[in-house]
Amino acid sequence: MSIHSFIDIRIPIDPNNPAIMRHEELCIKCGACRRVCETDIAVGRLYDLESTGDLPICVHCGQCANVCPPNSITERYEYPDIKEAIKDPDKIVIFNTSPSVRVGLGEEFGLEPGTFVEGKVVAALRALGADYVLDTNFAADLTITEEASELVDRLVNKSKPLPQFTSCCPAWVKFVETFFPDMLPHVSSVKSPIGMQGPTVKTYFAKKQNIDPRKIVNVAVTPCTAKKFEIRREEMCDAGKELGIPDMRDMDHVMTTRELAKWLREEGVDFDALQDSNYDGLMGAASGAGVIFGNTGGVMEAAARSAYYYVTGENPSGDFLNKRELRGMNGIRSATVDIAGTPVRVAVVHGIDNAKKMLEDVAAGKRDFDFMEVMACRGGCIGGGGQPKTIVPMSDDIRKARIAALFKKDSDMTLRFSHDNPDIIAVYKEQYDKPLSPVAERMLHTGFYSRSNDLGPKGIVEKALSNAVKHLCIVCNYEHEGDLPDDFICPVCGVTKENFKLMVNTVN
Repeated sequence: MSIHSFIDIRIPIDPNNPAIMRHEELCIKCGACRRVCETDIAVGRLYDLESTGDLPICVHCGQCANVCPPNSITERYEYPDIKEAIKDPDKIVIFNTSPSVRVGLGEEFGLEPGTFVEGKVVAALRALGADYVLDTNFAADLTITEEASELVDRLVNKSKPLPQFTSCCPAWVKFVETFFPDMLPHVSSVKSPIGMQGPTVKTYFAKKQNIDPRKIVNVAVTPCTAKKFEIRREEMCDAGKELGIPDMRDMDHVMTTRELAKWLREEGVDFDALQDSNYDGLMGAASGAGVIFGNTGGVMEAAARSAYYYVTGENPSGDFLNKRELRGMNGIRSATVDIAGTPVRVAVVHGIDNAKKMLEDVAAGKRDFDFMEVMACRGGCIGGGGQPKTIVPMSDDIRKARIAALFKKDSDMTLRFSHDNPDIIAVYKEQYDKPLSPVAERMLHTGFYSRSNDLGPKGIVEKALSNAVKHLCIVCNYEHEGDLPDDFICPVCGVTKENFKLMVNTVN
């Protein structure tokens, strides 16, 4: 018998899960978490709990939290520890903000979805006591510089197999490690932006600012719950290795967009009254390519721009900066990008169930690509498991508004290429030498490993999905599986069953 309760209704969550947790007293047993984990994310239907020794398999994407009506499932809160670090006079607390936070946080305070609030995000963190506020878009440019260089190396020198998969989404990476470890040679060795920001802050930034890296508390502010898992991967300690400081982590904490909003409300910070503030100067510059990293297709576009430069020695222009065939909300999109007469076949995938289908097709030789971007969450990081729950479930209209805001910011910028970012040029000159150099390989690249043993002796067990009757609330879009009793009341908005429409034969 399992130690987990109601496993026929909801997903089990390991009490030691570093990313998410369940507040048992709030659970209404609605089944929304199970549905999203089994369908959009696929994980929930691909293993047998008895085979794993009662250990839930989780890629930490947090989509179960996003669809949980009463907030029974949330991220695992780290902001209380960050708050204590700020109070410690011997600590230097540095916040690093991801691109999608600036088009999400405003929704927590009544602003329209997609409102661009970068200046207020920085001001809010300063109001909470930040010593420095840096832009993780800088590291997105660093990631692109390395990733595009790796792609060119694979294409020209056949150094590793094609297609090359992106590695910036930790939920996607853990999915491959667990269910498709034979495909790991295809996954880029490049760290995610947060994975690069961490060691760069504790080496380059600390040296430039004359800060003892032992005093730094490095905090990533991100839309992603899986980053809480990623920063705790054993290998994410390269700054400590480089500096000879055992046990020093590259990134110390991850705080989601929702956590930041919760903390601001608890502190009584008036978000509307905040005056825009700028990032600190060093590691503050970012290109438009770094900005669009938060969108599905954005990583692909950004990498294609720099790959074009590394092959031709010139920056692309015109339609190359607006790859509409790679944009949109279709779960799988593909195109051929022409780089100096060489056709490069690319694909963009969001939603892990879609990625599973692509992996199976690639393994079977049914799909032939050179480069594939994969993000676990629908819409990309803008729809991450730690983003505001403006409505439950999140609508594509909200996702599209956030996506449009980041693409608009990119189009309005004069600096649109990662390799042209002056801060990137400086960090290579002073520390990393050049893309794919030995020091860059040590600090900015990593390795992945098979987790297939976690599945137990049965391995992958794909459960059949049943066809079920569901009802949709026309007021708040809450989905209820099964029949509605006469006294049914929507757990989200409180309306009666008359406000629900029947959805027959939809997959769980």
